[in-house]
Amino acid sequence: MTCQIQWSDSLSNSSRWFHLGHRVLSAQPSSLSDFTSSSPETRYYRAVLTPSTNFVWIQPGTFTMGCSATEVDRSAWDGPQTVVTLTKGSWMGKYEATQGEYAAVMGNNPSYFQPPDFAEDLSRPVELVTWDQARDFCAALTEQEQAAGRIPTNSAYRLSTEAEWEYACRAGTKTRFSYGDDPGYTLLSNYAWYGVHTSGESHPVGQKLPNPWGLYDMYGNVWEQCQDYWSDVLPGGSAVDPQGPDTGAVNVICGGGFRSYPEFCRSGCRFFGYGLDSLATDIGIRVMLDPGQP
Repeated sequence: MTCQIQWSDSLSNSSRWFHLGHRVLSAQPSSLSDFTSSSPETRYYRAVLTPSTNFVWIQPGTFTMGCSATEVDRSAWDGPQTVVTLTKGSWMGKYEATQGEYAAVMGNNPSYFQPPDFAEDLSRPVELVTWDQARDFCAALTEQEQAAGRIPTNSAYRLSTEAEWEYACRAGTKTRFSYGDDPGYTLLSNYAWYGVHTSGESHPVGQKLPNPWGLYDMYGNVWEQCQDYWSDVLPGGSAVDPQGPDTGAVNVICGGGFRSYPEFCRSGCRFFGYGLDSLATDIGIRVMLDPGQP
């Protein structure tokens, strides 16, 4: 099985594990050099089962969430900027969840933009799923993958938090988009299906350029549901592993969709769904996988 090798300088409950590389674990010896270590201090390693090649490891870290007051096309609810620390790494889907993946787990394809013949390619993102249905999909996927032995029993699929989503979308950048500020949106169509560039429908995932961490369609195609309830503003100051409000009538969605104006595709753009039970043809799912602890 393919595993990711991770390292940490501590084994406490709050340990932060960082990506080192991938190895196929078998009966044959395998070695991996750690060029990140420059001191003789003790370092710990673990092998974490890779769910598939369709996931990217998002290591823990600190970033500035939200948009500065001077950012072009900033909305009132895109701030105040908040310094966020994410203490645990997780896997994130390289692509938005597709109709084929959803149907394989849930036994149906609710999407509007699906092929006329169910046997045809189902690589467009799934849509017309409520927030609860998105979470049900994550729970059913967890049960299926654990039963098949493809993920550890203490791992679980879920929706990302709003903070995790923006952190992964920015991929270490501070500009309006992960590829730069692009004030005139002249390059956005290289990365996103949006507005006049879409023919009014979703498109198969992974056809545009990825962000620096290898994530596709973080901008456009379909909005992506987060697990947070909506808040009109960010908390400001600093926060550790923020989860959003305890209750709410709508949830956070991020990334923009195929109907969106370009300003709704910015990394720090925040928006809300139509309601927890609402359906929309431009709102979909991107899953995360918590690796669990050894």
